[in-house]
Amino acid sequence: MLKAGRGAEAPAFLVMDVVTAANARQASLPPGAPKIIRMEVGQPSTGAPAGAVAAAQAALRDGLPMGYTESLGTASLRTRISRHYRDWYQAEIDPARIAVTVGASGAFPLAFLAAFNASDRIAMASPFYPPYVNILQSLGMVPVVLEAGPDSRFQPTIAMLEALNPLPDGLIVASPCNPAGTMLHPDELAEIAAWCHNAGVRLISDEIYHGLHHDSPLATAALSPSAIVVNSFSKYFSMTGWRIGWMVLPQDLIRPVERLAQNLFISAPHIAQIAAEAAFDCTAELEANVAMYRRSRALLLQAMPQAGFSRLSPAEGAFYLYADVSDRTNDAQDFCRRMLAEAGVAAAPGVDFDRTRGNRFVRFSYCGPEADMAEAAQRLTRWP
Repeated sequence: MLKAGRGAEAPAFLVMDVVTAANARQASLPPGAPKIIRMEVGQPSTGAPAGAVAAAQAALRDGLPMGYTESLGTASLRTRISRHYRDWYQAEIDPARIAVTVGASGAFPLAFLAAFNASDRIAMASPFYPPYVNILQSLGMVPVVLEAGPDSRFQPTIAMLEALNPLPDGLIVASPCNPAGTMLHPDELAEIAAWCHNAGVRLISDEIYHGLHHDSPLATAALSPSAIVVNSFSKYFSMTGWRIGWMVLPQDLIRPVERLAQNLFISAPHIAQIAAEAAFDCTAELEANVAMYRRSRALLLQAMPQAGFSRLSPAEGAFYLYADVSDRTNDAQDFCRRMLAEAGVAAAPGVDFDRTRGNRFVRFSYCGPEADMAEAAQRLTRWP
C-alpha cells in the first residue's frame, strides 16, 4: 500500500458536511415545499457590496490585464488597508507590514509556517474555529486547548496561560470569536498581547469579524510589535467567494511570509484585490448589512429561549448564537440531523468547535436573510 502523508489524516470540517446535508435535503423537497433555513454556516447572504462588483466589472470591461500581483498584494490595496487601520483604530500601520492573502484561510498556514516549527505548542481557548487545530496538526504542530467557559466568556485568560507548564510557543485568540460570538475587551486584549510579547509567546489574533460587533468596542492586536493579525473581506465586507484577506505582520516575519506566499500561492487573485480595495468605500451598504444582522440578533435573543434554547453565550459580536442544549440532548450531531429533517433548519453541532464538550452545544448563524431568521424562530418554537 502506498504511503499517505500527515495531511491525509486531517479531520473533516463538520460544518461543511452540514452544508452538504442541507443541500441534499433541499434538493429532495417537492416543488412548493417550505425551503430549508440555513443557519449552519457563517456566510453573509448579502453578497459583495455594489461598489466592489462595479470595480471588478470596470476592470474587466476596460481590459485591465489580470495576472500575478506581488506576492504580498498590490501596493494600492496594501496602502488602502493601512488607511483602514487609521480610520478604525487610529493606528499607523506601515503598508509594508501588510500581506494580502487568499482569504483568512490562506493566511493561517502562512502564519503558522512562518512563526512555528513542527512539534511547537500553540494554545487556544475552546470552543474554537476548527481549522486552527486541523491545520496545526497537519503541519506537525501541537494544539494546546484551554477549556474556557461562560465565566471568561469562552475566551482565554492570562491565568489559563500561566498555568501551562511549559508555556506554549504561540497563542491564537479570536475576537469576536467563532462559534461563541464573544469578544476580548480592549483592556483584556492589550494585557494578553503584552503578556505574550514579554513571555516570548507568538500571538496570532483572528480579527475577521471586526465590524460585526454590538455593545463592546473593537480592539486590534496590530499595535503589538510581535503579534500576527489575520483579517478578511469575507464577513463584514460580505465577500466570501472572492477569497481575499490580509495579515498585519511584525517586522521579523514580513520576508518569511513573502517567501512562503511566493511558493504556496504566488498571489491572491488580482480581480479580487481590485474589488476588495473598492469595498472600503461602500460603508453605507456595509453598515446596512450590520443593521440587518443586529435586528436578526435581537429577534433571536428574544425568540430562542421561547423555543427551548435558553442558555446562550453572550452575543457580543460576529453573527452566531452558541446554545447549550444539554437539557435536550447529549448528542449534538443527532440533534442537528433531527432539526434539519423535522424543522427544516440547518445548524452546526458543537463537536466541530469543542472536541470534549461540544456534544451538548449547537451553533446558529444569523447572517442569512432577515425573513429567514424570523421563519427559523417560528419553526423552532413549534419544533418538539
